[in-house]
Amino acid sequence: MSQYKIEAGTGQHLGDRQEQQDRVGLFAAPKAPGYMMAVLADGMGGRTGGSMAAEQVVRTAKQLFDEFSPATGAVDDMLQTIAREAHTIIKLSGITAEKEPHSTMVVLVLSPEGTAHWAHVGDSRLYRFNGPNFAERTIDHSFVERMVAQGKFTPEQAKNHRLSNILVNVLGSMREEPFVTLGRYDGLRAGDAFLLCSDGLWHYFTDEELGAAIAMNGPRQLSEMLIRKARERAEGTMADNCTMAMVKLVVPPPEDKSYTVQKMRRAV
Repeated sequence: MSQYKIEAGTGQHLGDRQEQQDRVGLFAAPKAPGYMMAVLADGMGGRTGGSMAAEQVVRTAKQLFDEFSPATGAVDDMLQTIAREAHTIIKLSGITAEKEPHSTMVVLVLSPEGTAHWAHVGDSRLYRFNGPNFAERTIDHSFVERMVAQGKFTPEQAKNHRLSNILVNVLGSMREEPFVTLGRYDGLRAGDAFLLCSDGLWHYFTDEELGAAIAMNGPRQLSEMLIRKARERAEGTMADNCTMAMVKLVVPPPEDKSYTVQKMRRAV
């Protein structure tokens, strides 16, 4: 019997925008039993363009995951292919529509061997927690994070900098090919958890707050609480969409061993 079971869910809020340009999904793999995927994309590019770009990321991820088999492919190769194919289709769609849509991407895949793989492009984030303890997160492909890496900004300065929404890596760019940052964690166990979220959510919380919240709540309760709190902290200025996906590993219920010979006979 598995040492953990997976609880997962998603949540979204429009914020103060007229259109929801984020997309999120949770998927199983038909040809890879025991594998699961969470994917989140934040589209940009004006009315309908951003939503189209984000939709293309999620659609591409699902199509490739439907075709994935560990007997013939590697998870990291699939993640790279998702980004590459989504980028190409978004770029071509932009040419056809005479627009320049972009999207971020963050994808998580869990395997039955107890390994987590993830990939991201842009500033949609993945957080990993051990119980309530923050373990790591993806580093945004943004101007301010580049300045932090160079020692020119502190993390506190970067968070509220006026250029904090300037990205240096996106899917769909006409000028540059995107790069994909991969991550991996082995030895998954009950108590581990992952949070995927757009910048419309993570901007309002510390790493420690997110860890405590995910440890104490199931998917529905977590999404309702975080979105409500984000809107409160925005104080009426929450202009961006707010989207998240939670994947939490919990102790499975005890196996029922109450069957008796008489009960089995009646069942037969």
